[in-house]
Formats: sequence, C-alpha cells, structure tokens
Amino acid sequence: MLTRLKLSNFKAWRESGDIQLKPVTLLLGENSTGKSSLLQSLLLMKQTAASPDRTVHLNLGGDEVNDYVDMGSFEDLLTRDPDKRKVSIELDADHNEDHCYFSVEYAQDSKKSPVIDSMKLSEDGEHWFRVARTERSAFGLYLPGETRTSLKARSYAPERSIAFSADAIAALGEQGKTVQDLSLQLRRELESIAYLGPLRNKPKRTYIWNRTRPGIIGDDGSNAIPALLASAQTGKKNGDDLVGSVSRWLKKMKIAEKLEVKQRSAGHYSVLIHRDGVVANLRDVGIGISQVLPVLVLAFFAPKYSTIILEEPEIHLHPQAQSLLAELFLEVSKKRHVQFIVETHSEHLFRRMQTLVAKKKASPEQQCALYFVERQKSDAVLKTLTMDDFGRLSYWPKNFFGDATGEVREQAKQTMLRMKEERKLS
Repeated sequence: MLTRLKLSNFKAWRESGDIQLKPVTLLLGENSTGKSSLLQSLLLMKQTAASPDRTVHLNLGGDEVNDYVDMGSFEDLLTRDPDKRKVSIELDADHNEDHCYFSVEYAQDSKKSPVIDSMKLSEDGEHWFRVARTERSAFGLYLPGETRTSLKARSYAPERSIAFSADAIAALGEQGKTVQDLSLQLRRELESIAYLGPLRNKPKRTYIWNRTRPGIIGDDGSNAIPALLASAQTGKKNGDDLVGSVSRWLKKMKIAEKLEVKQRSAGHYSVLIHRDGVVANLRDVGIGISQVLPVLVLAFFAPKYSTIILEEPEIHLHPQAQSLLAELFLEVSKKRHVQFIVETHSEHLFRRMQTLVAKKKASPEQQCALYFVERQKSDAVLKTLTMDDFGRLSYWPKNFFGDATGEVREQAKQTMLRMKEERKLS
C-alpha cells in the first residue's frame, strides 16, 4: 500500500508537503485546483516503471493505447516559477513487514528532455542508497551515510526511474540485494495501481466475448462488461463471483435488484438489469447504472493489495447511492486489502464517511484520510481535514458544498416578502 506522497515543483504543486495515504483517501476541492495533478503524479510513475525502454528516465506519455497520462513536455510539468527547474516526487510504500522509501528528482538535459538528477531508495527512511548525476552524464553511487563517492560511471544511470542499473547493483556488493528488493517492491506497488477516470464508456446492447479474461478494466471502464462476462462463465469455478458482488451493491444502492449476464447466440451476450419486476437491457436503463458499474466491477476485479485511483465515482448517482460509495470503499479495503485514492465533489460520500467514523465503523487514524485542495494565487495548497473519533472536523472548507442553511433562510425570507406583496394586491 502507498503510504505517503510528496511533490515539489510539479505542475500547480510548488510544495505539497507530506500527504499521508490511508486505505481510503478522499481528495476534495474546487475545479482546477490541483487534485488531478496529485493523481497524475502516481500514474506518471506507473507508466514510467512499465516502459518497454529500460533506459527511459521519465515517460511523459503520448501513447493513447499504453499510457495513462500525457504530460506534454518537461516544461509543462514544471510550476510557473522560472527559477525552479527541477521536479521531485517522493513515495513511501508498505507491504506486510516490508517498507520502501523512494525519492527521485528530475532536471533537463541539453535537449530539454527529462533526466534523473538523483534517485534514492531506503528501507527505513534514514539510511539511503543514492545515485546522482555528476559531470559528463556520469552517475555517482552513494552508500548510506556517504556524501562523497569514488564510484562513478555512465552505466550507473537508473532504469525506468525506480531501479538501480545492473552495474550499480554489482558495485554495491552484498548490499546490492537490498537495493534490488526495494526496487522490486516499488515496481510491484506501481504495477498494482488501477485507474478509472471520470469519463466512462456507454454500454452496448450486445457484447462479443472471446472467452478470455481482461487484464485491466481500463481508464474508461471499457473492459468492465468483458470482466463480468468472463466471471459469469468461468468465475464460480475459480471462486470468483464478480457478478454476485456487483449485484449485491447495485441492490444496496437501490439502483437495481439484480444484474444478469445472458447469452443471446454463440459468443454474443447481453447484460440485463432487474428492477421492480421489469427486466431491461443495460443499454435501456438510466445512465447512472452504466457509470457506476465500472466502479463496482473494478473494486472486486482488481487483485488484492491493489491501489485503485478513482476520479468522480459519484457521477450520475442519486444522493443515497453516492453516500454508499463510502461504505463500499471501506468494506473492500478491509476485506480485499485494496487501497482507494478518490477525487470527489460529493458531499454525500463525504458526510457518510463522517457518519461511519462516528458509528465506529471507520478509524480516522488507521483507515481514512480526507484532504481539501485549494488555490492560493497560482499554487495548489493542501488542507488536511482532521477528523476526531466522532467524525467532527477541525477545519471545514467554507461554502464548498454550498450554504444549505443560508439557502433555506433566504428561501424563507423571500417567501415572506412575496406573501406580504400578494396580500397588499388582494
């Protein structure tokens, strides 16, 4: 599980400070404040670690098929401060008893391409193995506690931003195994990230199943139905009841009573929705079901110990269903050890999380973290919404969810004024 993120000079984030990540982390804030940039930093590292070119320093994207984000150029990545020409990303991760601390700083080479300036790995956050760029494109290798090094070579250049090169590992001798293990743990954490964006595919009337299980759901949820088809045909044999889990939550949200996969002809299937005694094709029901379906599928499809990044999972859902997303995230994080990092504008989801804390069904210390992102001039600023054991907040963003009390007061005032006017006219 990812436990900490820190950004410096990354888009709107001049300095993010330490962002503690919990099993469920909610990011709130107005539009264009910098919330998405936090998520993009993780996806940027994921696609860099997955790059087929091991010599790549930072994969800024551009491949619409294989990349998660297109960050443009290195100039687009920098904050608007002309004096700060480096970007840094820090990540901490825990898995069982294993801990990994990671830090990387990027600069530009003579061709304006991103290049690693320094990269560090540690198993305790205090003793760091470091590789740093020196003169003439060589890289120096530093052992824990060292400030100077005699180990320099071009072949020590890091690979895919997260790993020491084979030559650097060999030069470390017995300690090389520790560095290898740290890089492997970090790579696994990044590979385990699954992302679902705010724009999801419309459902089809029929689907062709090629008898394979998709590897991912996709950032637009395009593989959600193929995942359901695979589960319906083979899942129960393997102890996988994806259709049953999704149906249970659709019913709990009062969106549908049941979801059914039905074969129409050889290789052709339809997804049917049961509600109020009526059976309808997924294509013919409200858009809310088709938009939440990928969220539910991903929650139960992603392998255990995954990190799921969601943008606006509440789109097109009625208020009660929005609030139940908080329960979904907590339940899945506990039972399946899946982490959720969620960008949301939903007051109902947020309020339900407070209620769950007050009911002792969630711990603000161990299970959930809430943040509000706002702009101060051109900089993104993170406000921690500290919650006590009763779900009460120490800080509340003014008017972010509107002013419900003020609206009621104003409506009552205007009602009285109109009634007085109408009495005068009668």
